Amino acid sequence: MNQMNRLEPDHNGKGLRIGIVAGRFNVEVCDGLLASCGAALEKQGVTDVTVVTVPGALEIPLTLQTMAQSGQFDALVALGAVIRGETYHFEIVSNESARGITEVQLETGVPIANGILTTENDEQAEARVAQKGLDCAMAAIEMARLLPRLVK
Repeated sequence: MNQMNRLEPDHNGKGLRIGIVAGRFNVEVCDGLLASCGAALEKQGVTDVTVVTVPGALEIPLTLQTMAQSGQFDALVALGAVIRGETYHFEIVSNESARGITEVQLETGVPIANGILTTENDEQAEARVAQKGLDCAMAAIEMARLLPRLVK
């Protein structure tokens, strides 16, 4: 190889516009994700954050699509919790929300950090709240900074 141009992660959130869509189903977990994500965004210098809540995980992709198409956001974050119950509904909600989020970012070019937890029980969800919210904030900032650098 002659030369490698490595693009290092950039987590400077100053000047970025971040949108968050949070589900209200499993509200305690979602509130924790939102608090963790919001604190991490603030720590990285993001001051322009719009938070929208929706009933649950299946409503998140459509809301993200509308926000992405608005041109008002550099990156988006999806926050929610799908906790396994006794029916097949868990698989439907988990799979379809993830598919929808992926489709929105591929169709619009707006990066989306997927913070919809899919767990077996409440305890697993609660154990992941703080880290997942932080991870989503960092991923949203990093991708918002990376993509414009790739198209120069």
